[in-house]
Amino acid sequence: MPVTPSLQSRRAQLPAGSELTEPPPARLAKLPAADKLARLLQVAKGHRRALILTHDNPDPDSMAAAVSLAHLLERKAGIEAHVGYGGIIGRAENVAFVRVLRLPVSHVSQIDFSQYDLFGLVDTQPPVRNHSLPARYRADLVVDHHPLREESLLAPFADVGGDFGATSTMLVEYLRAARLEPSVEIATALFYGIKADTRDLGRETTQTDVDSYLWLFPRCDKQLLGQIEHPELPARFFQLFHTSIEKAKVYGTAIITDLEEVYSPDLVAEVAERMMYLEGMKWSLAYGTYRNQLFLSLRVKDRRMNAGRLIRELCDDLGGSSGGHGSMAGARLPLSGSASKRKALKREVVSRFLEAFGVSEERPVSLLSAQDT
Repeated sequence: MPVTPSLQSRRAQLPAGSELTEPPPARLAKLPAADKLARLLQVAKGHRRALILTHDNPDPDSMAAAVSLAHLLERKAGIEAHVGYGGIIGRAENVAFVRVLRLPVSHVSQIDFSQYDLFGLVDTQPPVRNHSLPARYRADLVVDHHPLREESLLAPFADVGGDFGATSTMLVEYLRAARLEPSVEIATALFYGIKADTRDLGRETTQTDVDSYLWLFPRCDKQLLGQIEHPELPARFFQLFHTSIEKAKVYGTAIITDLEEVYSPDLVAEVAERMMYLEGMKWSLAYGTYRNQLFLSLRVKDRRMNAGRLIRELCDDLGGSSGGHGSMAGARLPLSGSASKRKALKREVVSRFLEAFGVSEERPVSLLSAQDT
């Protein structure tokens, strides 16, 4: 029999003593890991099947954390738990990540949401809208290292807004508090999740990230890690990077590139990251089209600016979703109408970012013709 999806119905079906009679703590993020774990298990108590969702087009940090949360719920709460994602897993490293570690993740098109009575979001939050939880369901569990969105606190369990460089770090904290030894596959997934999201502990890293990284290091499989980090790449990957260089324009200390149509939206972030290596750059913006949506990725070196806040301010009125944190952020905007309207939207987006960067729109220099200074 399908489980009734209504939140109130699900609460009514809980066994005696397990119903939540008081609101959750306002800021779980400030509590010790043991207290968070206790709250998590309290919320999970009495449920039968959990569905944990990553953000759409998930990266390793999101998938590692989701798989680890599902594992924790199965082992410590006795709940059957599955992991789902929307969009695609397209980047070669991410495809290898799932394949090599045999991660049990399923596309949402294969999932019957009515079969679950507990829902979780990992590495994203309800109001961000870059996830595939249908509007008729509410998230019971929200675990995310990105800045807090106030609406997330409506979830019975919301560990959001803490001082972490990766969501995988948060799951390591839970596992350690539960004295639960991860499998080699989960340990390797979490290790790579932290490694990738903090750029080898070199970006927005906290001491907790370092401690988790060192705790995982002897537990992960270095051979599997090598297969993930150095996969074979398809020809279209190099074609896309050729386009990114050919289209890149330098505006003083900012570099912006139009990738046109991309075969995987997560490659937009990879290009934005790579463009920041250009000498003298403080800002990098890459954008590309995928299935009638415009994907943007922003990188910032200026510590006075917050990339996540900036991209929300510039893109929220354009629809879609946006978010991020200090030095990196992304957005997904709907594209519709004629080709001229789509081009106009791109021009508007670029103009907004250039103004925010404080650089002139006039006389940009092609990357191919830029001279070393």
